[in-house]
Amino acid sequence: MVDLNDFLFFVKIVDYGGFTAASRALGVPKSTLSQRMMKLEAHLEVRLLTRSSRHVRMSEAGSEFYRHAVAVLREADMAQSAVRQRLVEPSGTVRCTAGAAAMQFGLADIISSFLAKHPKVSVVAHATDRFVDIIKEDFDVALRGHSDPLPDSDLVQRTLATTHIMLFAGADYLAEHGEPAEPADLSSHSAVSMMRESSPGTWRLQHVFKQKEDAVVTLNARLVSEDVWTLQMAAVKGIGLVALPPFVCREAVLSGSLKRVLPEWSLGPAMMTAVLPHR
Repeated sequence: MVDLNDFLFFVKIVDYGGFTAASRALGVPKSTLSQRMMKLEAHLEVRLLTRSSRHVRMSEAGSEFYRHAVAVLREADMAQSAVRQRLVEPSGTVRCTAGAAAMQFGLADIISSFLAKHPKVSVVAHATDRFVDIIKEDFDVALRGHSDPLPDSDLVQRTLATTHIMLFAGADYLAEHGEPAEPADLSSHSAVSMMRESSPGTWRLQHVFKQKEDAVVTLNARLVSEDVWTLQMAAVKGIGLVALPPFVCREAVLSGSLKRVLPEWSLGPAMMTAVLPHR
């Protein structure tokens, strides 16, 4: 296959009327241009240029090759410009998958703001709590909320945000049962808990400021679920305390439906990570 640079060298030699002028314009040694043209003619098995001591003229085959070479270089330049324009102004369709809770409690607003800012971009937003193979299912990015590190893979991982899983309780619940003052008090309270494979009946709390201090509490779990919306609504209705990322409970806290309890304690970090098939 012909090197694209050889198309450029040939066109410039013709445009400038010879090797010497083309060499000066391109900043390429005259000997290099001569060698590249000889190899190009050998590859095509046809003479493109007729050389004399002062002039270079195209053969009939050279004239035809010149027309196509100019077109090839023009297309290459347009392709490069199109890609560069995408960097200046993003365009196209982005296929994104994320957990249902992340989509509902934050990403929906972010996606809408992004679309308003970039009118040439479209987004396909897929919400599911199952593990998605972004390569097999043809997604551009997966946004994954997690507390444990994601498994190692060939995929690119970029942490977007980190927060802590905090404790919340409904206003009516606290009015009836009182507010816990320390982790040990939680054992006498009811809870609604995220379904976990490890230690489903306990909460392991970490002090936000004292990293080595933690406490393990046995739960009186009235409700166990994988759905954060179900857990939040149960807490609002006074079923028990709940442990969730603050962004999930933000609106309920602002409205006074939920209150943060034991604010110096958390159930560990919660992270949002973008997973991409390539950089």
